[in-house]
Amino acid sequence: MQGSGNGISFGSFLRSAIAAGSLCLTANLAQAEESPDTLKKIAETRTIVIGHRQNEIPFSYVRDGHPIGYSIELCERIVQALETTLQLDKIKIEYLPTTTATRFVLMRAGKMDMECAETTNNAERRKIVDFSLPHFLTATRFVSLKSSHMSTIADLSGRSVASTTGTVNIEQLNAVNRGRNLNISVMINKEHKDSFAMVESGRASAFVMDDVLLAGLVAVSADPSKFEISREALNRPEPYGLMLPAKDEAFKTAVNDALRQLFVSGEIRKIYEKWFMSPIPPAGLNMHLPMSPELEALFATPQEYKD
Repeated sequence: MQGSGNGISFGSFLRSAIAAGSLCLTANLAQAEESPDTLKKIAETRTIVIGHRQNEIPFSYVRDGHPIGYSIELCERIVQALETTLQLDKIKIEYLPTTTATRFVLMRAGKMDMECAETTNNAERRKIVDFSLPHFLTATRFVSLKSSHMSTIADLSGRSVASTTGTVNIEQLNAVNRGRNLNISVMINKEHKDSFAMVESGRASAFVMDDVLLAGLVAVSADPSKFEISREALNRPEPYGLMLPAKDEAFKTAVNDALRQLFVSGEIRKIYEKWFMSPIPPAGLNMHLPMSPELEALFATPQEYKD
């Protein structure tokens, strides 16, 4: 059968329509993949999967087989708020160990719903994942043995310096190395504890990382008095955020609403004091790290970070 006056057969028309429909279906499927519905999944399974770290004191670490820490407590408070939002009696938490090398892969693969650790929020990372409101501010510094008398970036010149794979700190170290022609030999490890151990044993002169994580590693070392954290930073302060699935605005809003309530109510001060100004496991460790004025300002007027 011929069409009327335009020379297009019904078969051609049908094939075109099917092709257009297929394209439409493919686009819809792609959109569905790009826009997860985490709240719906949690409501249906009554379960949330939370990523955590093994040894990042005081944010996210394991003691007696259970994840604990500042970021973990914030996430547990968020889950309590989600129970009210979704009108569920209980949401089961399944904990999933992550590392700096695996965290983005696991989130992109849909293996976890929220990572509760110390992941830096920046523009490059927001291309593949999303972040909650900031819950901490940190800067990149380095730790070294006091006997090495190193406190400035210039002191790294010609030295072997360790850092951890999958972190922004390596990028910052490489940029400083190139920009100042420091001839630094960068040594990369999979875990922060391994990088710190290189300094402790003298195999590396310094370890470049977020200052608060360095403080935690020093605090739990055999002899904290042996170490010194640099005065000079490699960057301006940057925020930590809880890592979330990309393009899930409803879930991010629910998470941020819960955090905002903790922040503006002042409850965040009690949580902060517990993990940064009081004895914590193991062995009554105390970070002795008062809340900075910049962090206080973030909590007073919570807003998404966009660098």
